[in-house]
This record gives sequence, C-alpha cells and structure tokens, in this order.
Amino acid sequence: MDDGYRDRTAFIRGAKDIAKEVKRQAAKKVGRGMDRMSDEYTKRSYTRFEEDDDDDFPVQGQDGGYYRSDSRANDDEGAHSDSTEGHDEDDEIYEGEYQGIPRADSSKADGQLGSGPVPTGAQFRDFGELAGERRKDREELAQQYETILQECGHGRFQWTLYFVLGLALMADGVEIFVVGFVLPSAEKDMCLSEPNKGMLGLIVYLGMMVGAFVWGGLADRIGRRQCLLISLSINSVFAFFSSFVQGYSTFLFCRLLSGVGIGGSIPIVFSYYSEFLAQEKRGEHLSWLCMFWMIGGIYASAMAWAIIPHYGWSFQMGSAYQFHSWRVFVLVCAFPSVAAIAALTTMPESPRFFLENGKHDEAWMILKQVHDTNMRAKGYPERVFSVTSIKTVKPVDELVDMGDSTAAWHKRWKIKLVNLFQQVWSNFQACFSPEYRRTTLMMMAVWFTMSFSYYGLTVWFPDMIKYLQKQEYASRTKVFIKERVEHVTFNFTLENQVHRNGLYFNDKFINLKMKSMVFEDSMFEECYFEDITSSNTFFRNCTFISTLFYNTDLFKYRLINSKLVNSTFLHNKEGCILDFSDDNNAYMIYFVSFLGTLAVLPGNIVSALLMDKIGRLRMLAGSSVMSCISCFFLSFGSNESAMIALLCLFGGISIASWNSLDVLTVELYPSDKRTTAFGFLNALCKLAAVLGISIFTSFVGITKAVPILFASGALAAGSFLALKLPETRGQVLQ
Repeated sequence: MDDGYRDRTAFIRGAKDIAKEVKRQAAKKVGRGMDRMSDEYTKRSYTRFEEDDDDDFPVQGQDGGYYRSDSRANDDEGAHSDSTEGHDEDDEIYEGEYQGIPRADSSKADGQLGSGPVPTGAQFRDFGELAGERRKDREELAQQYETILQECGHGRFQWTLYFVLGLALMADGVEIFVVGFVLPSAEKDMCLSEPNKGMLGLIVYLGMMVGAFVWGGLADRIGRRQCLLISLSINSVFAFFSSFVQGYSTFLFCRLLSGVGIGGSIPIVFSYYSEFLAQEKRGEHLSWLCMFWMIGGIYASAMAWAIIPHYGWSFQMGSAYQFHSWRVFVLVCAFPSVAAIAALTTMPESPRFFLENGKHDEAWMILKQVHDTNMRAKGYPERVFSVTSIKTVKPVDELVDMGDSTAAWHKRWKIKLVNLFQQVWSNFQACFSPEYRRTTLMMMAVWFTMSFSYYGLTVWFPDMIKYLQKQEYASRTKVFIKERVEHVTFNFTLENQVHRNGLYFNDKFINLKMKSMVFEDSMFEECYFEDITSSNTFFRNCTFISTLFYNTDLFKYRLINSKLVNSTFLHNKEGCILDFSDDNNAYMIYFVSFLGTLAVLPGNIVSALLMDKIGRLRMLAGSSVMSCISCFFLSFGSNESAMIALLCLFGGISIASWNSLDVLTVELYPSDKRTTAFGFLNALCKLAAVLGISIFTSFVGITKAVPILFASGALAAGSFLALKLPETRGQVLQ
C-alpha cells in the first residue's frame, strides 16, 4: 500500500514539473501576457491534481496495480505524460464545452489569447481596417453557412417553421381586409362622416408603414424571433381591444397600433425563413410562403361573409354600449396572430443572426437541432452533425457610458434606448452607403411602382363594382307622381321608389322598412309612423301636419327642408342604426374579395415552381409586363361580371411580381442589414399604397382612363427598372 502511495505522489510531482516546463516554453513564445495565462493554468492544474489526490483515492486491483475509483485507469506513467506533454491553451475547458459544443473558429480564439498588453499605437484600430476584416469574415461565413445548411438538409424543421411563420404572414393578409369589410357597418354604428371613413380606411396602412420601418430595424439588432413575437403581441392586444371600444377615436387608435404591430410581419418573416434555407431551395420555398398571405385574405373574406350580415349576433346595454356582429368579426380576425405567437415560442432564433453577432455556441446548438430534427425525420438518426467550428463575424466594440450604477432605472433605460436607436439609424444609413446605394434606389423605385399600381387598382376595382351596382339599382327605380293615398296601412317593405307631389291623409306606416325611398314635395296629414327602420331614405320639401312619429329612426337629418306642423316625435331610436340596405352589396364585396384573393393561387404555384429555374429578374420583369398589358383590358369592363373577371386576371398575374420582389429583397442585402432594408422598402410600399388608393378612388364614376394609364405607366416603369437589378439566383445568402 505504501509503495502505491509513493508512486501516486511521484506522479503528482512529475505532473507539476511538466506544468512548469509548459509555462517556461509559453513565456518564450508569447511574452509577458502569455505568462499570466500560464500561471493561471498551472494553478488550475495543481489544484486539479490535489483534488484528485483527495477525492480519488487509489484502489488496488487484482493485478496489484492501482486505478481511480471513477474507473478512468491510470495504466502507466507514460500515458499521463502523453496527456500533458502537448497541452496548450486549446485544451482548456470553456463554457460551451460542458454542453458538448465545439470551440469557435480558431482565428477567434487566437485573437482572444493575444489580448494581453499591446503597444500604445495599436490600441486604437483603424475603422476601415476593422470594416474590411468584418467584410472578409462575412464572406467566409456565407460560404461556410451555405455548406452547413446543405449538410442539415431540408426537412421537418423547415416545414414546421414554414407553417409557424405562415401564420404570421396570414395575420398580415387578414389585417389588410379587416377595416374594408367592417367599414359599411362601422360607419353607421359610430356615425362616421365621409372624412372619418376615409381616415379609418387609411389608418391601417399608416400604422403598417411605421411598424415595418421600426421592427425591420430592430430585428437586425435584437433578433428576428424576439422582434416578431413583440410585434405580433402588439397586433393581437390592440386588435382585441378594437372589437370592444365604442368611440371612433379609440377605435382609430387601436387599429393604428394594431397596424404598427403587424407591420413587422413581412420584413421579419421572409428574412427569418430565408436564413434556414439552402441556396437551391430558397426561391421556391419563399414563394410557397407567400401563399399564406392569400390564405389570410380568404380567411378574412369567409369570416366576413359568415359573420357580419348576421345582425342577430349582437347585444347592447342601453344606448351606451353596443356590440354588433362586425365586432365579432374583428375579434375573430385576431386569431391568426394569437396562433402565430403560440407557435413561434417553440421555434429558435435565426442562427445566422447569432453568428453575425459573435454568438458561436448558440448558433451551433440551433444548427445541430435543425440537422438532428431533419435526420430523425428521414430515418437517419445515427448521422452526426459533423461541424466542429463556425466562422463568426468580429463584433464592433461599442462602448456606451451607462452612467453611475446607482442611477435611477429609467435613466439607464433611456441611455440603452438612445444607444439602440443610434445603432438602428446607423444601420439604416448603411443601406445608402456607396456599396448599396444603387441597389437601394432601384429597389425603392420598383417597390413604389408595384405598390402604387397594385393597391390602387385592387381598391379601385370594388369601388367601381359598387358604382356599377348603384347605376344598375337606380335604373330600376319606380317613380310615382301626384298620387293621393287615404286611410291606408303600410306594413310591408318600401324599396327603391320616388314619390313626388303626393298627398297622404290618415295613413299608417307600421313596423316596416324603408329602403332607398325618396318623398319630394309631398304632404302627410294626420299620419302615424311606428317602428320604422330606414336606410337611404329622405323627405325633401315635405310638410307634416298633426303627424306622430313613434319609435322610428326618421331623424331630423332625413327631413330636408321640410315643415313640421303640430307633429310629435316619441321614443326615437337612439344612436346610428346599421344600414340593412347594404346586405346584398356586402355579400357581393365579400364574394369579390374572396374570388380576387383565390385567383392568385395559380400565380403563386407558377412562381414557386419557376423561381429557381428562370431567375428572379425574369420572373419580376415578365410578370410586370403581363400585368401592364392586362390593365388595358380594364377599359372593356362595362359590367359587374367583366370587372370581377378582370380583377381576378390582374391579381393572378401580379402575384408573381410580388413573390420575385420579396425573394430579391432578401438576397440583395447582407444579414446585418436584411430586415432593416426590407422594413424600409415595405414602409415605402405602404406609403405608395396610400397614394395609389387616394388617387385612384377619386376617379370612380368620372373616368376609367386615368387610373388605367397611371397603373400601366407605373408597371411599365417598374418592369424596366427591374431589369437593371442584379440577378441573385444561384448565389449564397450574404
């Protein structure tokens, strides 16, 4: 037993001598800075052997030798010498190694090991030199990252993420349609004037414009997943509140913030998903992802069709609080956003974002998760993720004075927010640096022309259809002149009639609906109106003598230049009453929107199948030219059916342009500027949409030539400029 103990002591002493020799050799190579690191290593090694001596007491084996109680045999002294002879700093344990994560790229480790005292002149590095190194790192990372994605394969993980991000994109598609569908009902429920209706229709686009810019910039700084969760949460909360608030101002405010929240969906979703796709799959699968925007439009149209016309799905508490069916529809439209939040919590952050910010371990774990998930799904669970190190981009050191640690929390947060804003703004300005200025300006022009024509026409189409419907309805109006009606009880619906110079004596109008009724220069004497619900009904230059109005909605504004002589109003219906005259029109609006959204399905399929075969630019320019040609057929739309068919044709062709534009935007910018640039361009898109809608709708009922010329010219200019952009097919993601 004593001999074994002496051998053990001799081994420990020999290990200490070897450690000292390592220290001397390291001092000769790297100088004083390396000496300090070697001292720390010697201390750790000495402590380790002392702990081994105390905890792992030697146990005698059957052959008379000794081994550790943890079953790691010490065969002979030579084996221990081999394990320590070549020891250097790369053998030291670092934090990620406890989780089985390999060390980051050696160049990064070398830079850290050499972080001892440096000459005074080298303490401040030239910014241009640092930028060049970062550019070189990013190029190396792009090549390696593409190789890693190919090793991970395309499988269950990407398809799961596809459906999760699809819900977020679906929520964006729903948001576009919500206000347009509820406006005919909300305008009566909240007594909206024409300017208020116009503002309500545009407020969502303004909110989405702000949200796209803000969330796009933040996603490059704090992460894609985190920003998307925050933006969707804001959208869900304020969409929920908007279904319950009663006043116009509060409803407008809630829809504005709901739009701000959902504005981050498109720029983040496409950037996020693209960073999990290999080059040969990227164009196709980003185009498949666009289908969820179409599904969102179909969902909104179907829910509006099923819910809004059912006025029985409502309740009210006096005249102060009313909850009509359109509010149920607004509530249901928040479901895709809530579902996207719940699903997104199960997904990881983009590994490319981590690598761009120097977080090697987090990125490696996520990529390993992608690899293992896909391999298990394909029946190869034994395949091992072979990547041992990944290139990371050298982070820019940004020293921020956070003030005294005892300062108030709100001051520290203010400093953090100001610094974050400066970083986002600097990243945005980098999109206009000489390297990216031409690309950004060309993309701005293409995004603007596409959005101006597309949104302008898609809103102009339904307005033209409604105008044609009104013309057709007016052509069926019945006119009665100088009729005399006495002692008659009207208890049936009166619709689409004009009565001029009539005389009504001792007549009763009980429990009926007046729909598009006009009475001009007529006299009502000793008449009785009870339980009347009216829409688009007016009395012009009429005289009422000894007439009683009981529980009606015939307010003073319906009596234009009329005289009331000894007439009384009792228990008038308070508030604004829903306009039942729009029942059929509402069904038509929902149906037209449903068909127009469904019509993009063929275009989505074609663009997905051909995106990686013919290229992004050919797809974008070709679709824009075909959309431009289809605009000229609008002049032949003289009836409702023709306009619907042309709407479907235009939507089916133009969707390929949008898909190509989304893919191009993702691939033209590097990872650290991707969502910033995408968010800015998407914000510009919403601004162009507001301008297009305002200009195009002002010509409804006046002329079709001007909107057609505007749309055709914008699409022609967009297709020409698109050809000047660089082709990104076959390139690795920067």
